[in-house]
Amino acid sequence: MKVLLVNKFHWMKGGSETYYFELGKLLEEHGHEVAYFSMENEKNIKTGNKEYFVKASDMNSKDVTKALSVIYSKENKKVMEKALDEFKPDIVHVNNFQRQLTASVIDAAKERNIPVVFTAHDVQAICPAILMMDPSRNICEECMGGKYINCIKKKCIKNSMLKSVLGAIEGSYYRNTKVYTEKIDFVLPPSEFYMNKLIKDGIPKDKITYMHNFIDVDAFDVKTEDNGYALYFGRLSREKGIINLINAFAKLEKGTLYIAGDGPEKAEVEEVIKKNKLEKRVKLLGFLNKEEMKETVRKCKFVVVPSIWYENCPYSVIETLCTGKPVIGANIGGIPELVKDNENGFIYKYDDVNELAEKMKILFEDNKLVKKFSKQAKAIAKEQYSKENYYKKIMNIYDKVLKGVK
Repeated sequence: MKVLLVNKFHWMKGGSETYYFELGKLLEEHGHEVAYFSMENEKNIKTGNKEYFVKASDMNSKDVTKALSVIYSKENKKVMEKALDEFKPDIVHVNNFQRQLTASVIDAAKERNIPVVFTAHDVQAICPAILMMDPSRNICEECMGGKYINCIKKKCIKNSMLKSVLGAIEGSYYRNTKVYTEKIDFVLPPSEFYMNKLIKDGIPKDKITYMHNFIDVDAFDVKTEDNGYALYFGRLSREKGIINLINAFAKLEKGTLYIAGDGPEKAEVEEVIKKNKLEKRVKLLGFLNKEEMKETVRKCKFVVVPSIWYENCPYSVIETLCTGKPVIGANIGGIPELVKDNENGFIYKYDDVNELAEKMKILFEDNKLVKKFSKQAKAIAKEQYSKENYYKKIMNIYDKVLKGVK
């Protein structure tokens, strides 16, 4: 089988890109031919496969024509047509394409009767600002059902009227031309939570199913240590709940917290640490590379995922569980699909600082429970998130769309 993988970034920017490249490797391991379609960028990774690139879009352009090209790009369609005619894929598997590659690449595939599968790594199909949070970083579902005027009213996209208008226009265009409901043959969100949101927003139940992300489980099968610290790793931003985590930790008399990552809330994080007089108990590690991160997870006692937004299927959680470490996760989005309460960690009511503190206190003090959760974390992860398990599922989806069965 020949599969053209599409994603707007061809470098390791985040979870979508991890999936994009790992899926390509997985398909090749099973004898399939893979090509990539993305945007030009000096950070792009050389895969050794056929690669097709379009020029980067500029949503900040004051030129109306260029600005509107982030909604529908005729130039990108031409490059896609070339890719399809040269590579002749059986399937086009799309990841993040909105706002840069645009729906024009999907039109090119449909005009050639090539099935399109879409992995929905976020809920941009519902929310032009992607996060389903308002500018104050509160959960917001006001654009559900195509009510994109709310995005404009609140200037949800980076507090910019122009970007919010463009986002609303894009959302309306995609909805009116039925990109998600008809042009795309099958939708694959990585969490049941996202699937239910997308169904509620109008995607037919018979053309969508969720499949949790996968990883190379063996790569995380390492000998672990317990150096006694709790760990948060990820972006230092409000929606990630990092301030809640520090305030919860401040309620504990004992314990050490390591924080790995960088982001817009770094200054506030430092301020809250100082305010709570936690300088000796909270260690800011800054940005860690992949190997440094694996080593830090390997030695922690447990990991905390304190998000206050609709997380999808975080690789950070899957990798932690595969390493054999318990996770304390907020009961929001797809997190409780991965963290089984009282089995491989704890789930707590999201945005509840007191309950988070209680769960952390239990794991800091109960080493026997930590060992129990650790053992079960690895067992559950190996069973559910292996790449072989994912391969069987994705091939079943490919077979269905090739046969025209939904």
